[in-house]
Formats: sequence, C-alpha cells, structure tokens
Amino acid sequence: MGQWLPIICLGLLAALFAGISFAASRFLNPPRPTEAKVAPYECGIVDQTDPPQRFPVRFFLIAMIFIVFDIEIIFFYPFAMVYRSLGTYGIIAILIFSAAVFESFLYLISKGALDWGPAKLVRRSAVMTDAGRTTASTVRRVGLAGREHGTEREAA
Repeated sequence: MGQWLPIICLGLLAALFAGISFAASRFLNPPRPTEAKVAPYECGIVDQTDPPQRFPVRFFLIAMIFIVFDIEIIFFYPFAMVYRSLGTYGIIAILIFSAAVFESFLYLISKGALDWGPAKLVRRSAVMTDAGRTTASTVRRVGLAGREHGTEREAA
C-alpha cells in the first residue's frame, strides 16, 4: 500500500485542484447568458440560415479512418523499438493486430469512405419497396425554408 500512496495523493490533489478551479470560475464569473454571447460566431459572419439537422455520414467515415491509423501508429512505434527482444510472440501479435487494422480499413473503403465522386445509384430490392411509403411520408424536409425551388417541389 505504501507504493500506491504517492499516486493516490497525486490523484486527490488533481481532483481538489479541479474542484477549486470550477468553484472559483463560477464564483468569480457567474454565467450571464445574453443573445450575443450564445449566438454562433465564425469569422465575423453571422449565419442567416439554420444549419441542416443531418450530418453527412462521410465525415464519420473519414474520422474512423483517422482513428484507425492513429491507433495503428500508437501501437507500431513501441513495437518498432523492441521488436528484436519480443521474438516470435511479438511478430505474431503484431501480425494479428495488422490484420485487424487492415480489415477495418477494408470495411471503411467498402462503405465508400474515400469515394469523392458523384453518388452511385443503388438498385432497390423488390422486397424493400412498399407502395404506402413515399418520400413525403418518410423523409422530413430540412433546410428548405426560403428556397423557391424547394417549396415548388413540395407543392407539386
């Protein structure tokens, strides 16, 4: 237990410092939100339209590729430093890890993470079609307010 005492003390000091910092922040500068403070601000341009509610899936696929390769680098660097002393076990372990990383990369590629061209048309299965389901009944229109071509399409 004596070996863990410095670590426990350091953890308690860190928690105490964090708590005091939050309390001092609230006490010295209490939150007073105004319309100007809570408004989104980017490069001095005030947004005139609301952002769409849906976020493109492609962003998440690119983020997943970044995370996969980031984790790969984190694990490969220590392996490169001590690969001679690990022997056959180390080589097998890194091959299994590399196969898992490569498999996740293939999955992301198969989902179109790097397809930047126009969207490909996918044929619908006859099983998944239903006459009662239309775009008007299943898809909520987002971001069409104030656009003439969007309102004409909805009226037609």
